[in-house]
Amino acid sequence: MREKVHRHLGKVLTGAALAAAGTAALVAVTLPGTAGADESRGAGGGTRAGWQAGQGPDAVPPGVVERAPAEAERGTGRDPLTDDEIGRVEKAALAGRLSALGEDAAGERGPQRLSVDLAEPEAGETDDPDAPRRADVAFYDYSNDTLVTKTVDLRTGKVERTDTQRGVQPPPSRAESAEAARLLIASPLGAGLKADYKDATGKDLTSPDQLELSGGIYRAAPGAQPAVLDACGTHRCVRLFSKVRNGPWIDTRDLVIDLSARTTAALDRG
Repeated sequence: MREKVHRHLGKVLTGAALAAAGTAALVAVTLPGTAGADESRGAGGGTRAGWQAGQGPDAVPPGVVERAPAEAERGTGRDPLTDDEIGRVEKAALAGRLSALGEDAAGERGPQRLSVDLAEPEAGETDDPDAPRRADVAFYDYSNDTLVTKTVDLRTGKVERTDTQRGVQPPPSRAESAEAARLLIASPLGAGLKADYKDATGKDLTSPDQLELSGGIYRAAPGAQPAVLDACGTHRCVRLFSKVRNGPWIDTRDLVIDLSARTTAALDRG
């Protein structure tokens, strides 16, 4: 694994070097008013120090950072959801059995929150400025491997409908990627990841907080994985893309973490 990691890192660093070169080319531009100026005076009068201080005849006044306007409690129409609306619809969606009996990626009570999005208008509401605003709140319940989506009326706080699906796997949340990394670090299959982290930083890898993580869903494909991963797709399985914070990438793409079974496995590459 470590040989593959270093080859992969070489490609990343080459890309970064090219990007840096492009950036350097962009910033090497002569500033207006400086070309042709002598050592002491700018073209329109005034000392060079005055020009540098922004006091020349065409000087632009310094920028002023203004405070962002306060966010309203409620949006209108197709406005993005406000923080207040997100908090209220999450609370409404979690009420009842789902909160009491559901389970998140870490095995704690309550389902795993995935997303909160403004719902699409229903038939006949598209051009109605007074149409209800609704939000779709998606959870994954690890107690029975189901995706639960609740649609909440933002004005009344009422849950209008609940959809439950099995075998549907949206992208993992940040919390799920962190839990997958925690399981991998604790697994024997995480030995290569920890060794590469130690090589890159000189420190031991003990927590997902030491990595920058993103994840993708893995689904079982005939003959492409060990039998232990055959349930992936019904189970929620994740492949991680791992990076040392402010450092290089570490290739963990061949490792799959089954969050439902809380197991890890390496893909069969033949």
